[in-house]
This record gives sequence, structure tokens and C-alpha cells, in this order.
Amino acid sequence: MNTSLDAMSDLVGQYLRVRRALGYKLNNAEDILNRFVAYLEVRDADRVSVADAVGFATAPPARTARTQALRLSAVRCFTRWAHCQDPSIEVPPARLLPARPSRVAPYIYTAEQLDALLEATGRLQPPERAATYQTLIGLMAATGIRTGEAIGLDTSSFDPHAGILTVTGKYGKRRMLPLHSTVADALTGYLKQRRHLPGAHSDHALLVSTRGTRLHLSTVHATFRPLTAEAGLGTASSACRHRLHDLRHTFAVSTMLDAYRRGDDPAVVLPVLSTWLGHTEPRDTYWYLTGTAELLEAAATRLDTTDEERALT
Repeated sequence: MNTSLDAMSDLVGQYLRVRRALGYKLNNAEDILNRFVAYLEVRDADRVSVADAVGFATAPPARTARTQALRLSAVRCFTRWAHCQDPSIEVPPARLLPARPSRVAPYIYTAEQLDALLEATGRLQPPERAATYQTLIGLMAATGIRTGEAIGLDTSSFDPHAGILTVTGKYGKRRMLPLHSTVADALTGYLKQRRHLPGAHSDHALLVSTRGTRLHLSTVHATFRPLTAEAGLGTASSACRHRLHDLRHTFAVSTMLDAYRRGDDPAVVLPVLSTWLGHTEPRDTYWYLTGTAELLEAAATRLDTTDEERALT
């Protein structure tokens, strides 16, 4: 049978509910698939074909190869599922519109730059706002958690007695991070300072605005950008600008660099770091290990030492 366009909209809704029940958010996919159904309606298509899928993926305003590939990927995932409901729905072949993933080059902060950033943050007004953003930046730099994970923390996420932070990551997965005593003390001090904020008692958020409500991601990024200029941080290049998320990259690089300097085995440290960062597999962590000069030098030194040890055996 051929699926009508009304039935196609229903199939999209069913597909999204099934995938979300498995833990996927699919906000971008929902927008793409709704536009795909609208594209089919305009063309008065009586079925879903590979040609229609490719035509939608390459239609304006999808100007870049990556955008086109992402569009087709969302349609392909849906049609693979929908084909089981209606065999007349065609599934686009894999890699029909290949595109290499493009990522922004991370900005690795030095210890001096982090100090300057925290100092600039301390000048925010009112003081309660400064305390919140200093805590946010300091916590991300010290633990490597994602920005969304940080602002999603609740007061119950922090156990001040055990010094444990429970972080909810992607797909609702939780991990427990043992904090350094200085980080735990800083969080405890912040919780005491924010008690008098209006609404802070009724909101469960750990990091709150001056109104006592949970921080919003767009507001956090808008606040962070001018702080880098205030701290005197220059951009490395047009393709490498400081972002809040780069504190996560910095944490990963610093962790591996410390491991090299202590003489620890990187093959042992990497899986631990991967688990700490909330990655499913260690290979997901490799992107975070940007080849800084210090990290490359440490790796080369270890390689030379290992070669010398092997030559003596």
C-alpha cells in the first residue's frame, strides 16, 4: 500500500515517540521531518521515493554539503523505520550525500587565562550574579562537564558531605564525580551565598540567576562572550574562538598532560577520562585531546623513553 501524506505525518509522530522513548531528543530531526512532509505535499507526491528524499535534502536553503547530508540522514533514519510499516516507502542508500563532519577548533585555556577569566567574572554586577558565573566557569574548568549539564544541576545533585556531584548527561545517563576538596568547598560556599536570592528556595536549580531561577543557556553564552574580552583573551584564529564549551576540551587536555608528566600509562588513563566525561566509548574522547604543543611534547617524550627501555631489554 502507499501511505497518504496524512498518514505520513502520523508515522513521523510515531517514529519520534518511539525514538524519544529510547532517550533521544530529536529536536532538530523533528523540524527536518516536518519540513520533509511539507515538501512532499507541495510536490503532491503519492509515495516516498529516494529521489524525493534527495530533492528535499538538496533544496534551498541547504547550501552546504554538511547541511544536505544531515537532512538526508534524518530522512533516512525515519524511512528505515517507516519502511517496516509500509514497504512502498523507499530508503535512501547510506553515504548518498557524504559530508565530512566539521567541528570548530577548540580554544585551550592556559591556567593564567582561566585566572584572568574568573577575575573578570568577579566584576559582574550584582555580586550574586558574579558568584553564580564564577561558580559555573570554575566548576566546568575543574570537572569538564558540559554547559548544559552544569546549568541542569539541582541542589540535590551535590552531596557536600561525600564531595560527590551527580551529573545527568546525554540521554539521561548519570555519572557520579568525586570532587576535589577545593571544588566541593567552593560549591558549599556558593550555596550559602545564594540563599537570600528571591525564589532560590523554591527552585531546585544549583546555579541560579539573580531572580533565583535556573540559568538559561542563551543567557549564559551571551554573558560569557564579553567576559573573554574583559579578561584580555585574544582569539587564536578566525576558526578558533573561545567558547564556554572549550573549558571541557581544556580539562581533557590537562588531564592527559598531567598523566604523561606523572608517567602514567595513557592507555589506562583514557578510558577513565572517557567515563568521567560521560562518553560511551573512549574513541569519542579523542576529539577532545587537541594536539597542543605541551601534550605533543609529553607524548613524544614518553615514546622516546619507551623506545629506550625496549632497546635495553
